[in-house]
Amino acid sequence: MNGTSEGPAPAADLGPAVTESDDGLAPRTGRTGPPAYRSVFTAAPLAMAVVDAEGLVVSANDTLGTLLGTDPAALAGAVAADLVDLASDAGTWHAYREVLRGHRSRLRCTRRLKRADGHSLWAQVTVEPLADTGDSGDGEAPGLLLSVADVSARRELQARLRHLQMHDPVTRLPNRALFFERLTAALEAESYEHGGTGRIGVCYLDLDGFKAVNDTHGHRVGDRLLAAVAERLTRCAEEAAHARSGAPLVARLGGDEFALLVEDSTGTDQLAELAAAVLAALQPPFELADRRLSVTASVGVVERHTAGTTPTALMQAADTTLYWAKADGRARWTLFDPERNANRMTRQALAATLRPAIERGEFALEYQPLVGMEDGRVRGVEALIRWNHPQFGVLAPNRFIALAEEDGSIVPLGRWILRTACHQARRWQLAHPDEPPIFVSVNVAVRQVWDSDLVADVARTLEETGLAPELLQLELTESAVMGSAGRPLQVLKALSDMGVHIAIDDFGTGYSNLAYLSRLPVSVLKLDGAFVRGFQYESVSEAAVSEAAGAGAGTGTGAGADGANPADEVIVEAMVQLAHRLGLTVTAECVETSAQATRLRRIGCDTGQGWLYSRPVAPDRISALLGHAGPGGPAGVQAGVGNP
Repeated sequence: MNGTSEGPAPAADLGPAVTESDDGLAPRTGRTGPPAYRSVFTAAPLAMAVVDAEGLVVSANDTLGTLLGTDPAALAGAVAADLVDLASDAGTWHAYREVLRGHRSRLRCTRRLKRADGHSLWAQVTVEPLADTGDSGDGEAPGLLLSVADVSARRELQARLRHLQMHDPVTRLPNRALFFERLTAALEAESYEHGGTGRIGVCYLDLDGFKAVNDTHGHRVGDRLLAAVAERLTRCAEEAAHARSGAPLVARLGGDEFALLVEDSTGTDQLAELAAAVLAALQPPFELADRRLSVTASVGVVERHTAGTTPTALMQAADTTLYWAKADGRARWTLFDPERNANRMTRQALAATLRPAIERGEFALEYQPLVGMEDGRVRGVEALIRWNHPQFGVLAPNRFIALAEEDGSIVPLGRWILRTACHQARRWQLAHPDEPPIFVSVNVAVRQVWDSDLVADVARTLEETGLAPELLQLELTESAVMGSAGRPLQVLKALSDMGVHIAIDDFGTGYSNLAYLSRLPVSVLKLDGAFVRGFQYESVSEAAVSEAAGAGAGTGTGAGADGANPADEVIVEAMVQLAHRLGLTVTAECVETSAQATRLRRIGCDTGQGWLYSRPVAPDRISALLGHAGPGGPAGVQAGVGNP
């Protein structure tokens, strides 16, 4: 029985079907060689056949018959192209016809052939013209020589090597290289333009706390745990197999990171169900020899249209979402959110331009008055930084201060704020010699205390500007000050000894270690605005006025009768009394209504800060306020500056 073909090898495993060819004409003379050549042909260990100009087998040697599992004599007259599957694809068939016509000198390709007994083999097929021996004399063309070499062993070795190259030795799962090969193929237009959903999804997971397993039990146990996790993920993928796309591809991308690729996904619900199933599969403890280990995972889920998506973009989104899942508390899955990602991209853009922005002078200071509760006079101002970003407009400090603390740019930025604020305070003092000088309050990040010589920076700035130390107040958050020890505490004491006032910002929301408070060189407590917003109104009429004032200011956070908390006033009164007993003054933040100001004054609060008096304004507006300030109480302050 003649051999039949199962088609060409996959493109990933084979090179081009036509691997060797020449464009010149092949010589075509005499039909056959002398008897000696025929003897060599018959006994040759290479399977061969002579093919005439019509593509029919003239004769075949015993080796070819053995290779195909048939009688060599039975091959005579057979169509050579059918024997070795040269017509299965257009490119190979065209090249073969070119060789038959003498327009090409050689064709070499690899084919999977089927023997007469049903077994398959991989063969390298070569077709080339027979050389003219000059003995024919009949004028017929010499025909072609077809040679077939069994390369099954070589192909098997190549397949084994490829498997080793594309699979992880610990888990036996596909590795990163194979995962991205499959992902790239799935995103090619040909794979989804002719059927399928045109969508793709990825569950990208990372084991929580896996490093602790390695550190505690050793890498050998860690590898066994990874293999056990891989088994559960594989079972989970098989159970979640979709009718159209089959089971998701499970791969180990490296370390304790795994991914499940879902081709032809049906939407985010399918990926969400798969992620939930993965977490549930990992929940039962793992029994590893004499150890019982538990592990959780964080999963980033991305599902989108295939068109317009690249492997890099898809995996970046998956990696970002995995980071969100860990940041949100671990042992959970999180779905990719374009809006959240846009905020992340904006945050990265701001972080990348922070230091250059300092050099380009893109920052400016605004100042918010701190007003005496008894007489309504401006006692000081707090310096608040703004970033005039060329792309995003004016940015408040909550948009970039945390970034500056992370990358250390808060140190040069803090120096600029300190120097600018002190210069401005000195200018106000010189411009209003008949008025009591006002102090300036500057926020200091805890990283400035650790990463810079803050004492030297302050001393140098005060000397350069001529500002008296008692006119400078430095604000640190409660969490930063209350935990101070060692160097931070030494810095605070040195600044206090210099005459600089130290204030605790947002007091009442952090550690609130009152015993420790008495040992700190602190002179001012700034009560967090959450307490002030919780004050109840004294009457319905006052509530209406207060709500109107809050709406005019535009904060949306003014205290209302529904959100009032009677305990807040009790807490504030207790903190004010405690501060006064310790020799500290108290500033109330976020004072937005006259009712709040009245009650704070009754409690004994020393100064107030908030939109009732003024929003943060430019330096010239503070100058105008100083020129109009008088003993008229808070209303006079509002008249001097107003709400811009």
